[in-house]
Amino acid sequence: MFLSGCGYTTKSMFSEEFKTVYVDNFKNMIKISAEQTNLRMYRGYRPGMEVNMRNVVIDKFLIDGNLKLDSEDKADLVLKVNFHDYKREAIGWNATDDIEEYRIKLVVDMEMVDMKKGKVLWTEKGFTGEQDYRTTGALAMSEGAALVLAEKDLARRIVERTVEAW
Repeated sequence: MFLSGCGYTTKSMFSEEFKTVYVDNFKNMIKISAEQTNLRMYRGYRPGMEVNMRNVVIDKFLIDGNLKLDSEDKADLVLKVNFHDYKREAIGWNATDDIEEYRIKLVVDMEMVDMKKGKVLWTEKGFTGEQDYRTTGALAMSEGAALVLAEKDLARRIVERTVEAW
C-alpha cells in the first residue's frame, strides 16, 4: 500500500511526442480608439503589454521545464495568442462609495498548433489572468504592480493549460 503513493508527480501529463514549444509574438487586438461606454468606462491599454506578456510566458515555460523552447521552424508546438482586452473593474468600495479595490483582467484567445501534423491541438477563447489590488491601507498596491502579477497569473495558467492534459 505504501509503495503505490498518492499519484502526485511533477512530470507533464502532456504527450511524450512533444518536447519543444515556440511562443509566437502575441498579437494586440485591443481597439484603443473604440468609444467608451457606461458598461466599459475603464478601457485600458499600456504600450508594449503584449511583449511583456509573451516574455513572462516564455519565462514560465523555462521555469516549468516540461517543454523546451525552440525556434518556430524546429519546435514541435507553436503557441499563438491574441491579446483582446485589459479590464480594470471596481470590486470594493468604502462607506462613502469611493473605490478602494480593483480587479485587473488580461483576456486572450489562444491556440496550440502541432507543427508535425499541421493541426490545431486546442483553442481557448476568453482565457484570463487576473489580480485584485487595493488602493488604500496596508495592502495597497499600484496598478502597475498589480499588472505584473496579472501577467504572471496569465503565464502560469497558459503553461498549466499546455502541459496538464486533464
